[in-house]
Amino acid sequence: MAGNSTQLTPKVVTKPKVERPRLYKVILLNDDYTPRDFVTMVLKAVFRMSEDAGRRIMITAHQKGSCVVTVCPRDVAETKAKEATDLGKEAGFPLMFTAEPEE
Repeated sequence: MAGNSTQLTPKVVTKPKVERPRLYKVILLNDDYTPRDFVTMVLKAVFRMSEDAGRRIMITAHQKGSCVVTVCPRDVAETKAKEATDLGKEAGFPLMFTAEPEE
């Protein structure tokens, strides 16, 4: 048994690099047909905003053509944008929300 030598090798532990998920912007696009009160109601219902915050975002989109509503992970952003757009379609309005990557 004296001739057998045991070699010890260090155990290599690799740490996976965890990255935060890429964030996406939900953007409200202005149109000239959807009533302002309806847009505010959708912002309150889907994005859980106050009346005042919803009005400010709606007015900004009206004046500038579009406005960022919220920034969140991709799946949440796409779900909220689709839900809000679908509410507009159900009511017969061309209300449009999009989700795009944040720079």
